[in-house]
Amino acid sequence: MNRIFHYQITENEQGTTVLDFLRKKGFSRHILSSMKADKEALTRNGQRIGGREQLLAGDHFRVRLLETVDSDGIVPVSMPLSILYEDEDILVINKPADMPVHPSIGNYTNTLANGVAAYLDAKDEHSPFRCINRLDRDTSGALILAKNAFSAAVLSTQMRNRQIRRTYLAVVEGITPPNGTISAPISRVDDSVIERHVDFLRGEPAVTHYERLEVKNEHSLLEIHLETGRTHQIRVHMGYIGHPLPADYLYHPVYDCFKRQPLHSLQLEFRHPVTDKPMCLLAPVSEDMCNAF
Repeated sequence: MNRIFHYQITENEQGTTVLDFLRKKGFSRHILSSMKADKEALTRNGQRIGGREQLLAGDHFRVRLLETVDSDGIVPVSMPLSILYEDEDILVINKPADMPVHPSIGNYTNTLANGVAAYLDAKDEHSPFRCINRLDRDTSGALILAKNAFSAAVLSTQMRNRQIRRTYLAVVEGITPPNGTISAPISRVDDSVIERHVDFLRGEPAVTHYERLEVKNEHSLLEIHLETGRTHQIRVHMGYIGHPLPADYLYHPVYDCFKRQPLHSLQLEFRHPVTDKPMCLLAPVSEDMCNAF
């Protein structure tokens, strides 16, 4: 989806070059390079301007960002979407359980990417699928999508810098301590494409904080915060301390109480990639987890 940004240059920004201004705003090197082909990408007070020219206080600086990435052949498939927030830069969705995020072998038309493609096509807002925080197929909850390359770049930087605060709810087996921090590196299991485990020799750093909210039927309801975002981090860490998630097909396939792993992305806190305003979005908890407690 094409996007136009408008900036009014302030006294403090007087004398800043165009390129330095854009870099400070969060435009990545890749985006700046892609903009070179568009002769109308940068204008000041209605006139074209080059990247090395200086901006003056009071200037109206306009940036046009054309979409240059295709949709990777994702097939649009109409399906219900639970939208928590949307504007021209981001789309935040409450993803249901049992829905893959991306197409893969055996999952070509039943993914969130298919549904989002159909939703945007219906609004004539064609955009590649840019997912910022990824959720496993059986994990429900809040997920951020960037609707243009700039918002994707800014939010990806926030994610790398641990500036997106993610709050999860999880049901685990057994009675955990009231709270705790798990600091244990995670790596891929040898000869497996998807399975992970704690590995102090080869693993990447992974830190999980948890607080017990309630106990019922020998299960604990936890509020969890991640410092890092390793694949299957919560599932691996909770199993590592002896409190696995039930109904986890990969790590603990016990289906006495749940049909899927009870893990929900409850809340996302971040700064809007364009306005810089603080955002706090809450995803209603799925019925199976509500019924358990």
